[in-house]
Amino acid sequence: MWCDNCLLIFPLKHGAIAWDVLIAVYNLAGSIILFQYGQFLFFNYPEWQIYGGIGMAVMAICVINIIGLSNSSYMFTRLCFFLWPFILIVVAVRAGLMIFQLDRQQSKIIWECNNGGQAWGTPQEGTTSTATMPSGFCSAGFHSLYIAFVLSLLVDFGLQVYAYFLCWRFMKRIEHYYAVATSDKHLYHL
Repeated sequence: MWCDNCLLIFPLKHGAIAWDVLIAVYNLAGSIILFQYGQFLFFNYPEWQIYGGIGMAVMAICVINIIGLSNSSYMFTRLCFFLWPFILIVVAVRAGLMIFQLDRQQSKIIWECNNGGQAWGTPQEGTTSTATMPSGFCSAGFHSLYIAFVLSLLVDFGLQVYAYFLCWRFMKRIEHYYAVATSDKHLYHL
């Protein structure tokens, strides 16, 4: 038996597009925040840029999936179906590393908050950099920031798994319709 609407929250095509738009927008916002303020939370030089780049990769796969869903393209949908598991593994590893690094470096983050948002490891006097940690990071406290990071990374992973499921469902729907349309049962023989 073929269940065309099992486990769907929204209609398949337009719901998957809306879901991918949501994931793409918040990954874009998260990547921009990491590119601008990541050095205040992660202290090894390219670390925050790598995390932001992974967010951009997630956004890119969502945009490709949106294009594939909009055009009912089997090629783009299949491309996303094969690329997304690798991205999901990378996202899971990134989430684990981000959580571990935030927990490991919490004393440095607290030091930055106690010193007016100055980046950890920079000299206080004679510095020409005017970049400071956003006050919103410090006003909530480290543990609130840590819990927000952990929950948002888990929700992100869950939403991406569901988006992958929607991609698979749409690909199977295209394959099913093609199989039905090309079968001999639907052709009239004279």
